[in-house]
Amino acid sequence: MDTTLRDGSHAVSHSFSVEQAEAIAGGLDRAGVDLIEISHGDGIAGSSINYGFSRVSEMELLEAAGRAVKKARLAVLLLPGVGTIEDLKQAKERGAKAVRVATHVTEADIAIQHIRWAKQNGLFTVGFLMMTHMAGPEKILEQAKIFADAGADYINLADSSGYMTPNDVRERISVLKNNINLPIGFHAHNNLGLAIGNSLAAVEEGAEYIDATCRGLGAGAGNTQIEVFCAVLQRLGYNTGINTYDLMDLAEEIVEPLMQRPQVIRTDSLMLGYAGVYSSFLLHTRRAAEKFRLSPRDILVELGKRRMVGGQEDMIVDVAYQLKNGIKG
Repeated sequence: MDTTLRDGSHAVSHSFSVEQAEAIAGGLDRAGVDLIEISHGDGIAGSSINYGFSRVSEMELLEAAGRAVKKARLAVLLLPGVGTIEDLKQAKERGAKAVRVATHVTEADIAIQHIRWAKQNGLFTVGFLMMTHMAGPEKILEQAKIFADAGADYINLADSSGYMTPNDVRERISVLKNNINLPIGFHAHNNLGLAIGNSLAAVEEGAEYIDATCRGLGAGAGNTQIEVFCAVLQRLGYNTGINTYDLMDLAEEIVEPLMQRPQVIRTDSLMLGYAGVYSSFLLHTRRAAEKFRLSPRDILVELGKRRMVGGQEDMIVDVAYQLKNGIKG
């Protein structure tokens, strides 16, 4: 599952153009990628003052990607409460063949109606648990069973903060593989430099779907770098069905030139992983730190203490204001 055109949207402030969407999707398709996710970084209908406005409507980007794709399925991300079933209907009309319905790790029940609708209407449907470092294996199993009972085709676990180590990943993936008769997927962030290692640990525990992006483009310090990960898998003898040279060329010739900054582990993205903060908070935190003349590290540590989760981006400014003025949360 390549999510350059969704998670990568965070890293370019949701500024993908029609031409870029077409070029990236077409390149991924030719390389043999099975699923290509394209949405605002916070899912369909995420373009807003709270999450950041898209330069181009995601529905236009979806149509552009569809013109370039011959074999792969186009997917969208939906966060219940941000996107609705009506938005999903529109995405299906514009060419989406798959949807990943994403919730906080303890809130799978809010996605039941969306998963059921998607399955009834012929979409390949995924239950996507975010911030899985915030729950133990047994709670994750409980929540995954809700997705399974609703009809999901596979369960995806996300290390949304880039907080976990390989042992954390192994514990969570293995409990699902041993107790749920569905494929399991994994989504990593590289805030502690462990995205490749964590993704490999997931594969070794039986995960069949791995999220990745060209050049690692994504929120925080980015995601598992797809051209690197495919090369690692091939070195280890896995048959990925991917033309890694094509991915290398796509990453170097198309994706790297549009990146607004190198996808490296800077101090503030490192702090996301260290403090366990949602990776898409990074750019919002940088802006708040500049506005209030604070260190991004202090804001991120406080967000971690308060266990802020995806969807609470509006609280970043509040936390910065309180830190600046010595107000205890």
